[in-house]
Amino acid sequence: MNNIEIKECKTHGTTEFVLRNDGRYRCKKCSVDAVHKRRHKLKDKAIEYKGSKCEKCGYNKSKRALSFHHLDPNEKEFAVSSANKSWEKVKSELDKCMLLCMNCHMELHDEIENSKTLV
Repeated sequence: MNNIEIKECKTHGTTEFVLRNDGRYRCKKCSVDAVHKRRHKLKDKAIEYKGSKCEKCGYNKSKRALSFHHLDPNEKEFAVSSANKSWEKVKSELDKCMLLCMNCHMELHDEIENSKTLV
């Protein structure tokens, strides 16, 4: 059974359409665009929820440079950045995290790694 058809998309022109779980076909590129858009909206909302700046140094110039660090890796249920969950579940996961800029995040991981090698 072939779940791909070539059809005309209003946005992308002639392209592949894939069969969805509801039995309808959707443009493959539109599907990718929708996921991309949802992830960006989720990250924006999550950053705002966590205070919109690095919790260590206050950096807030680029949202792309901000990430979520789980305080206890054993409590991590899912990666916030790729979550396909309700906002309530995402907030619950965010409560286990710090919002850090890339520099502070990497420095924190270096401190964690260095403390492991000293033991």
